[in-house]
Amino acid sequence: MPTHIFPKSQRIKSRKKLQQVFAEGKSVRTKDLRLVYLAEKNETGDVKCGVGLTTRNFKHAVDRNRIKRLLREAYRLQQHDLKSQVANNHPINLSLFLLYTGREMPLYQHIYENVGVVLQKLQKALHAAVPENT
Repeated sequence: MPTHIFPKSQRIKSRKKLQQVFAEGKSVRTKDLRLVYLAEKNETGDVKCGVGLTTRNFKHAVDRNRIKRLLREAYRLQQHDLKSQVANNHPINLSLFLLYTGREMPLYQHIYENVGVVLQKLQKALHAAVPENT
């Protein structure tokens, strides 16, 4: 079984869920990346993710699509620590949304490093929230 997968079943596709993430969620950020997350109590330990960026900074759809592909690929390769933490330690459903906030076209290495940093910050935030919820 392949371990580095990101199928459609793990993506946020519902507009209602996306609006809920932005309305009720918390945020973690780096210089060029913002991660909005919503943790809901549940026994399944499911993690869903979406990616995006603004049209204001990137006028051409080709550029926006490339950045979204880079974000998805970086998340796909680094999601496993987060998923194992959620599955083993927390009975929650986690909804994530990665937003690229930079103004210039990034290199893949830059995106990969930022996604890694923001996912580590998210893991620390989830770990710190555990004693409050139990």
